Order: sequence, then C-alpha cells, then structure tokens
Amino acid sequence: ARLLPHFEKAGVPFPPQAITLLAFKDSKHVELYAPDTQGAWQRITDYPIQAASGNLGPKLKEGDRQVPEGVYAIELLNPNSLYHVSLRLNYPNAFDQEMAATEGRTQLGSDIMIHGKAASIGCLAMGDSAAEELFALAAWAGKENVKVLIAPTDFRVNVPQIDANLPAWSEALYERLRVALAQYPVS
Repeated sequence: ARLLPHFEKAGVPFPPQAITLLAFKDSKHVELYAPDTQGAWQRITDYPIQAASGNLGPKLKEGDRQVPEGVYAIELLNPNSLYHVSLRLNYPNAFDQEMAATEGRTQLGSDIMIHGKAASIGCLAMGDSAAEELFALAAWAGKENVKVLIAPTDFRVNVPQIDANLPAWSEALYERLRVALAQYPVS
C-alpha cells in the first residue's frame, strides 16, 4: 500500500521486475529506480539515509567504519536482522578484491548491509519503514535483479573533487560509477 502510489505516479508496473538503488554519501539519500514497460529506468522515490559512518572515499579494510563505494549486488535478504530487516551487499566485489590484491591489502571486511534502525558502522541505515520497503521490493524482484550503486556524490550533476589522500585507483572507480549512473535519469 505504501509503494503502489509511487509506482503508479512513475508509470512503472508494480511489483517491479528489477530495481536499482543509487546511494549518495554526500547528500545521504538513496534513489529508487525501476524499469517501465519499455525498459527505461524511472525514478520511483527517494529515501533519506538515517546513518552512515565514515567519510567520502572507498572502504579499504575491516573495521575502518567506511561505507564502501562501487556497484554491488544483493547476496542475502535477512528478515531476522538485528537491525529490523537487512539486505546484504556483495562487498567486497571483484573490483574491491582486485584493488586490494594490487596493494597487498587483506581483511577487507564484510557484512555490509542496507538495514533498518538508525545506527551504522559501515552500512546504510535507512530506518525501519524504508528498510521494509526496500526489503520487500528486493524480494519481489528477486535479489538477482537488484543493483546497488554507492557513490561519494551524484556524478550525473556534480564534478567530484578527488581527495589527494584517496587511493590512486579511485579515479578508475569513479569513472565506473559515472558510466553506471548515466543510464538513470536525473529528475
């Protein structure tokens, strides 16, 4: 009942066959997209991020309290999470692992979630209501049909200031994110 009006307004069938979540660390919000009947991605609604620890920049190691940056899939839907409900990301993904290997880093961390409540040590805490909606959408679409892009800023409208303290490969990561974000319309 909470989601249907958003889908009707966007002209997108409900429940969706796929969804994409665009998370922006600087503005602390998540945009929900789903394809219309022609396959074009439409913005459905936005959610504020209630808590996300760390700074702009990628996650480098376990315990750094950093929210990762990159393109992720959903590995697991947990209806019995300590944080209400949760969607576990496939962090570290292949790119994260490749960059760590080139630098000799190990112990990259794991269990990065999108979850309820309003506390985070490397996850995106969305509050219970938003987490319920995202959890239900991922279940309806199938976790294999969910993509999550986490970026320091919305590269569709902002030119990033690359911090000199970031790893040299951050530019390659941000180019990947720019390309991935380009298929989603800015409203």
